[in-house]
Amino acid sequence: MAHRFEIRQNKKGEYVAYFCYNAETMFWTEGYTTKANAKNAIESIRKNGPEAQVVDTTD
Repeated sequence: MAHRFEIRQNKKGEYVAYFCYNAETMFWTEGYTTKANAKNAIESIRKNGPEAQVVDTTD
């Protein structure tokens, strides 16, 4: 599979969820104090992301 979520720890020791496509990081979440909170963020993105609207603010 070319796309995936990864949970990594930052320098502060927080857990961050990254969305990667091939070898490139597309976006990441804020840092969380627990791995469970990072997993909850991933589930929220999976649940709510597909129907998110696109807003063009360049006009």
